[in-house]
Amino acid sequence: MTTDEVLAGVGPRLRRIRKEREVTLAALAEATGISVSTLSRLESGLRKPSLELLLPIAQAHQVPLDELVGAPAAGDPRVRAKPIVRHGRTYWPLTRQPGGLQAYKVVVPRGTEAPEPRTHEGYEWLYVLSGRLRVVLGEHDVVLAAGEAAEFDTRVPHWFGSTGEGPVEFLSLFGPQGERMHVRARPKRS
Repeated sequence: MTTDEVLAGVGPRLRRIRKEREVTLAALAEATGISVSTLSRLESGLRKPSLELLLPIAQAHQVPLDELVGAPAAGDPRVRAKPIVRHGRTYWPLTRQPGGLQAYKVVVPRGTEAPEPRTHEGYEWLYVLSGRLRVVLGEHDVVLAAGEAAEFDTRVPHWFGSTGEGPVEFLSLFGPQGERMHVRARPKRS
């Protein structure tokens, strides 16, 4: 990969990291001392990134500089997941590349939040590792136990979270273009 190709990828990566953390340009400007217009030009590719600009951004997001620059992997196949905390939930990304199929390990603490179903493009597959996961999907309200899976079109109003009995840990595979994951449901025991 050429230097120009690496530099061209920095702007979109900066925007993605900022949006994943739900940080506004104004808040990032305040944290870094870099003007909103400079940050905006960096993200849009209208300004070339420099070490002077990237170091405070990496520090504000608490990510290694390599992650901002998209340094090529050094041959180690392990995914070094950096947890992302949103609305009290912890997400560990298990895939490296943006776009396409994304995998996350998710931990939702014990709680009894009211479901707020949402819709968006894509297709999702959930697999419960431990605990019990409440899934509200359209008119259905079901609880999945460890070892159970669900798949659904995310254009159907959906929400998932803890049943209130304890924390829940699950894997989420999400395809923004509507990719489907096929699983065979295990038969119900009578």
